[in-house]
Formats: sequence, structure tokens, C-alpha cells
Amino acid sequence: MKIPRVVLDTNILVAASRSRNGASHALLLALKKHQYTALASVPLMLEYEAVLKRPEQLAFTGHTLSTTDDFLNALSLFIEPVHLHYLWRPQLRDPADEMVLETALNGSAEALVTLNVSDFVTAKHFRLPVLTPGAFLHQLLEEYIK
Repeated sequence: MKIPRVVLDTNILVAASRSRNGASHALLLALKKHQYTALASVPLMLEYEAVLKRPEQLAFTGHTLSTTDDFLNALSLFIEPVHLHYLWRPQLRDPADEMVLETALNGSAEALVTLNVSDFVTAKHFRLPVLTPGAFLHQLLEEYIK
């Protein structure tokens, strides 16, 4: 069975940190079980860190800067690094999303997982599937059931 290679948009980590009940959190558990490979570039990891350490995010989750660092350090153990050789900008309406798309393209990802599918409509030009966490989780479950 082939292990899928995907890029997780930052909003997946935010959603997972805010609720243990959703598909985003389930995807982090699946990552821990090596059911897929997450890809990340340095700019994307820095984005993860910046967003997860926002004061409003810390206040909502009750996490501290230290626990957020611990989470990111643990996450990095399950991530395959991607070096950005080609920049494809501009492709998207939101410049902050460009690094997510570039990581997926440079890492030969098989999917980009996001809660904002409509933000990545341009990905279809690159034949890159853009999936919600629920859709990707369903896909993973189907593969493991077969």
C-alpha cells in the first residue's frame, strides 16, 4: 500500500488544536500512526509557528509558547522536509497561501489538505487535488479498510 504524501494547510493545525473531535485532529493522529506523510517547507513551518503562537490562539487553546514549541518539535518528527526550488507566485488570491501551494508542488504532494478549498482553485491547473480534512480522512480510511 502506497503512503500518500500531503501538505497540511495551517488551518488544519489550528482546528486540531482547538478541538479533539474533528477530522483535523484525527488527521494528526493518523500522521502519528504513519498512515500518510506530511510535507513541509521552512516557510510553512514558520507559518505554523507564527499562527499557533498568536495570542488569540494561545488564549483559546490554553497552550503556552513552550507547549506550542513542544508540539511543533514533535510534529517535525513526522514531517518530510521540502526544499523550495521553484516559486510559482503569484497563483492565489491570498499571498499567505502561496507557500502552502509551493510546498505541495515542490514536494510532489498527492494532495493539499485545507479547510478553505476555494482558496486553492488554481491547484487544479497543476493537477493537485485539494481536499477537506474530512475528505482526506475518508480516503485514508478507505485505503486501510481494503
